[in-house]
Amino acid sequence: MDKKIKQRLGDGKINTSFEMIEEQEEKLWETNPMEALRYEKIETRKKLNWWARFSLSMIIVFTFLFLIWLLFFGALPAESRDLINIMVGAYVAVLAKATDYWFYWFKEKDDPEQKEGEAVGNNGTI
Repeated sequence: MDKKIKQRLGDGKINTSFEMIEEQEEKLWETNPMEALRYEKIETRKKLNWWARFSLSMIIVFTFLFLIWLLFFGALPAESRDLINIMVGAYVAVLAKATDYWFYWFKEKDDPEQKEGEAVGNNGTI
């Protein structure tokens, strides 16, 4: 399958999704460079936001796993055990919020980034 796609990439026709996206971006740069620049900045910011949220989510998950490990496998004094238990309970809510972010499409909420991308496609009208 990959061999067929690689053969079609350089044939001068638009017959893959990558070529279609590249062609649309080139047309936008030719017809309306200001809109293309705006679109590019929005896409760059979306990628940075995604990486930031992903990083924070991983920090949350690893902290939760560390607290669980500490609670069940760490050698702690009895006073510290209660504190770690409270922290695990608090982190369950934090973990639930992180899960809600990654699976937001089940809640049918409006995504502001999606609206902004659609606004660019509609020439800035919302």
